[in-house]
Amino acid sequence: MRRKRQQNGSIFKARGNWYVRYFEDRVVDGQLRHDRIARQIGPVTTRGKRPPRKIEDEAREIVAAATVTNANPERVLTIGEFVQRVYFPHTEKFKRPSTLKGYRDIWGNHLEARCAGDWLKDVRTFHVQRWLDSIASPGTLSRNTLKHVKTFISAVFKLAKQQGYYAGENPARDTATSPKAAAPQETYAYDLAEIQQMLSVMPDPAATIFAVAAFAGLRRGELQGLRWEDYEGGQILVSRAIWEGHVNDPKTGRSKGAVPVIKHVAERLEFHRTRCGNPEIGPMFRNARGKPVCLNNVLGRQILPALKRCEHCGKAEDQHAEANHVFKLDEKFPKWRGWHAARRGLGSNLYALGVPEKVIQQILRHANVSTTSTYYIKTVPAQVTDAMEKLQQALPEVLSGNEVATGTWQATASPAVN
Repeated sequence: MRRKRQQNGSIFKARGNWYVRYFEDRVVDGQLRHDRIARQIGPVTTRGKRPPRKIEDEAREIVAAATVTNANPERVLTIGEFVQRVYFPHTEKFKRPSTLKGYRDIWGNHLEARCAGDWLKDVRTFHVQRWLDSIASPGTLSRNTLKHVKTFISAVFKLAKQQGYYAGENPARDTATSPKAAAPQETYAYDLAEIQQMLSVMPDPAATIFAVAAFAGLRRGELQGLRWEDYEGGQILVSRAIWEGHVNDPKTGRSKGAVPVIKHVAERLEFHRTRCGNPEIGPMFRNARGKPVCLNNVLGRQILPALKRCEHCGKAEDQHAEANHVFKLDEKFPKWRGWHAARRGLGSNLYALGVPEKVIQQILRHANVSTTSTYYIKTVPAQVTDAMEKLQQALPEVLSGNEVATGTWQATASPAVN
């Protein structure tokens, strides 16, 4: 173990602030350097030459931390070095590939240019708050996106503490995201009429894939990961998911499970199996090479062209080149809102049919019912109107039109208050 260099540091003031000067060992570009550092502590608030006790205590902590790190200078890294050398490799080992991509996007899009060159061990809460305020200042990011950025920063410093690269309280802990940030956009759920209309114009296998999404509630990765051996006894056993070619377990442990298949979907699956040569094993939805199909390709080549039809002749946009009139989009066909809108649609449609939330939770394989009720049950205006009509019908007919007009209802409807 490297012997610690004992030092006391020296406190001085310059430009209206107190500073502490000390030495610190750092590894820069593979070379060990013994650098002289001057670090700002706080503003000068007294007239005396001697610094206040608070400044002396903080300077002592800074120098003590430098003494510790001098014993392990290889752990004195910039934020960028730590994220690339330590954090991302650790995430790749323990997290899903989609999670790693999300973290890389947050780092590259929002943080790298702001803090990559800062020394990790010197970061404090006000630094992190400054980053978050800077990211929020353009006003283009939603509240949820800013929360994801803060969560990423917190995770970076949590790992840094665990691995000995950072000492002290996590600097993201007491920071706050901008309350003026845009609220997240409302998510969408296909209703039954939209689903039926979309299925009526989609070609196979897109129609069959979409039917499984809409009536079994599978996530996008789970759809791509389906195999024929997962379909047995009128149920689909969800056991894996595929994202960008990576085969993983489903999103959560609760996501593994059997989903009942209704007759409408079963008939489509049997027809699809016949078209594929009656396979017993292998990908349920496969491409020409026998590999699991890419749903982006299904969307671009089959679904979107089927939904974009001409109002005048009914032809799909990609079949309209020889028409003798200008293509005009037919607005009566539903817009594509994403694969997950089908999963949300299943929850909302079941709820509209009177299915209890707890049962919907089990069908969608959520860990808790609050997720189901908060994010996967959408009420439509017609349902709200019907609910208010039911409320009105349930109320006793105690008021006549004459009572309301004359105001005599007050004496009978409300007891006197002494």
